[in-house]
Amino acid sequence: MSRAKELFSSQIPDTKNREGYPAFSRTIEEQYLQILLTNTLGNTFYANSNELLKEANELHDIILEKNPEFAAKAMAFAREKGFMRLQPIWGLVKLSSVDRDLFAKVFPKVIRIPSDLQDFFTILKAEGRGQGGRLIKKVVAQYLNDISEYWAIKYNGRGRGYSLGDIVKTVHPKPKDARQNAIFAYLTGNEYDKTLVPQIAAYEALKKTTNTSKQIALIKKGKLPHEVVTSIIKPNKEIWEAILQQMPIFALLRNLNTLDRAEILDTHKDYITSILNNPDRLAKSKILPFRFVTAFYEVEKAWVKDVLRQAVELTFKNLPEIPGKTAVFLDVSGSMEGRYLQIGSVFALALYKKTNGNGVFWTFDTDVYDPKPSLYDSILSQASKIKALGGTDTGAPVYRLRQEKLKVDNIIIITDEQQNTGSPFWEELRKYRSSINPNAKAFVIDIAPYRSYMIPRNDKNSFYIFGWSEVVLNYISQTIKGYADMIQN
Repeated sequence: MSRAKELFSSQIPDTKNREGYPAFSRTIEEQYLQILLTNTLGNTFYANSNELLKEANELHDIILEKNPEFAAKAMAFAREKGFMRLQPIWGLVKLSSVDRDLFAKVFPKVIRIPSDLQDFFTILKAEGRGQGGRLIKKVVAQYLNDISEYWAIKYNGRGRGYSLGDIVKTVHPKPKDARQNAIFAYLTGNEYDKTLVPQIAAYEALKKTTNTSKQIALIKKGKLPHEVVTSIIKPNKEIWEAILQQMPIFALLRNLNTLDRAEILDTHKDYITSILNNPDRLAKSKILPFRFVTAFYEVEKAWVKDVLRQAVELTFKNLPEIPGKTAVFLDVSGSMEGRYLQIGSVFALALYKKTNGNGVFWTFDTDVYDPKPSLYDSILSQASKIKALGGTDTGAPVYRLRQEKLKVDNIIIITDEQQNTGSPFWEELRKYRSSINPNAKAFVIDIAPYRSYMIPRNDKNSFYIFGWSEVVLNYISQTIKGYADMIQN
């Protein structure tokens, strides 16, 4: 390829987005990372789950044929850092038939909890691979040797198609000690030494009593998770209070409404606050901020909403500041309605706060709006006021920067990239750089799986980011300081 062709052909749109608007294609590696970090296979504004399933299937196959090493690394990143599950697990199933060594190496990085393993076998069967063969059995057997009593009682149901007992019977793991042997025997319905597995023993005993005092004693003694308790008995108020004291932080967050119906939220206000507003527990839990958004819209009690507001502030508190004067733009077009906008608004406001007010925060559809963000009001309160509006002109906020002659070092845009009118983002960015700041960096945070892009591949000062974990803020801060792009990282 000539130098001229290399430089200029990639700056001409070579595809179209879902609205039929000119767009750019990017590398297969970028496309793959995008589906791993954004495609949950649910219906979206522009595509239903069947369409996304077909597209993802094709992309898994293409990348595994071309670059299985990158695919394996991307799967691990998406699961460990992006906290995505289904797409990395699907990729892992496909990887098992492509590269045995890579599969064995990446397996424990993708399969983090037993429900991951259960979904792995479900997908394996759907792919026509049956039980997967000797390699899969060997790798899974090694994984099962670290299974705990807690996992055994929590994940042995058949709601995911495969129980842990089914999997143990399939792979025949060799127990590393007597306790592990007892767990495997329990899972497969055989006799086991109850003294070696007190949590399992408490769980089984709970099934056989209707006495509230005994039930509470067993729940506390066995530290039984709420999922298994509620699958056995219908808890009264006293039992819910016992369960509450043992709930992990994520379970507590997801069950605030249930606890409210049980009429125990107000009486345990201090305890609940101490859990959800504990910075160390929040950091260790790795709960994504949008989980708080979901809870925030579900609960009604004012004090609980205050606790959730504070939790989001604490979640972002220890992340790095964004250096330089920064413009943050949030797409509020109709296709962002719902989860995309709920997530995007939280991240946009968090990014703005991390600039310490050194810049601007605007929302846009076909027009540009100034929500007048506050560095002091909570992210959740401000995010709840942002609503989806009309069409999409991604170039509009950059055009306004240029018209107002605002010089910024960084432009961050959060969008699903489905422009349908106006001047393209890339064209406005070029004009901005030529007239205001030639060194301005642009970051496109794409939170949708559509695989069409606003910026060509050869723009060294523009960066793509996919998904919505706290990795986004770390990456932007590091890249401004000179780190490589997301693909290289």
